[in-house]
Amino acid sequence: MADNKKRLGKGLSALFGEAAGEPVVAQGPGAATPATSTPAPRTLPIASLQPGKFQPRRRFDEEALQALIGSIREQGVVQPLLVRPIEGGKYEIVAGERRWRAAQAIPLHEVPVVIRELDDRAALEIGLVENIQRADLTPLEEAEAYRRLIEEFGHTQEALSQAVGKSRSHIANTLRLLYLPGGVKALVEDGKLTAGHARAVLTSPDPEALATKAVNEGLSVREVERLAQSAKAPANGKGSTGAKPRPVAKIAGGAKDPDTLNLEKHLSEILGLAVDIQFDGKGGSLTIAYDNLEQLDDLTHRLQNLAISA
Repeated sequence: MADNKKRLGKGLSALFGEAAGEPVVAQGPGAATPATSTPAPRTLPIASLQPGKFQPRRRFDEEALQALIGSIREQGVVQPLLVRPIEGGKYEIVAGERRWRAAQAIPLHEVPVVIRELDDRAALEIGLVENIQRADLTPLEEAEAYRRLIEEFGHTQEALSQAVGKSRSHIANTLRLLYLPGGVKALVEDGKLTAGHARAVLTSPDPEALATKAVNEGLSVREVERLAQSAKAPANGKGSTGAKPRPVAKIAGGAKDPDTLNLEKHLSEILGLAVDIQFDGKGGSLTIAYDNLEQLDDLTHRLQNLAISA
């Protein structure tokens, strides 16, 4: 696993081996013949390839695909597909499905490939990183990819940021999109709501209503943030804008016992956030309050690292 992480940190060229540094071209109709001959990976019939079962992309933008078709028609397939052998003499695409789809549309009969013996785990990891680094994913697809890399491969957010070339705050903010209600997720997937707007509505008591308002009225991210904050104000009171914990709310029906108050104080000092514990028979609830998105990001990061190390 350590070796896989090192390879990811080197970028996509490491996934294809040294041959990826050479220009490899499968000629399409009208494509010019290269002026110099270069060592090329082997070519395979398009019919012998099939999409990877770990492909993180759920949508292929038609406009972008048409642009790629035009490029391949003129220049050929410049970068080989990464594939792995499977049963029946077939090959599964690990990276490069869009190129395969475009080549079919031209149509080409063969495409250049680099063949690697990869297990399911490696195939999934490479497919996710390849799409993330190429910015081919929607915000929610990217968030799901990060989640799988963290949960299935044990990446921390810090290690993941180095592997895919994104900041840790970007990864933390993107992961928060997974908590959106279904209706808001649909708006993001359809391109009607940006990731910035989606993160802003997350803090609202009614994310779907605010998301719909943002789309219908063309609100900016800052306007959405202000509306989300004002919607919380009546319930939360004036509150604090700093990192110091707010006073713990009183519980109706009597004061809390000293042990509970001490535990709340201890947790608040550790987290730097207000903590509220309520008992209900044998169970109960623990509430951690935050004042801004930075505090939420920090808390999420700490909890995820704690779960990974457990």
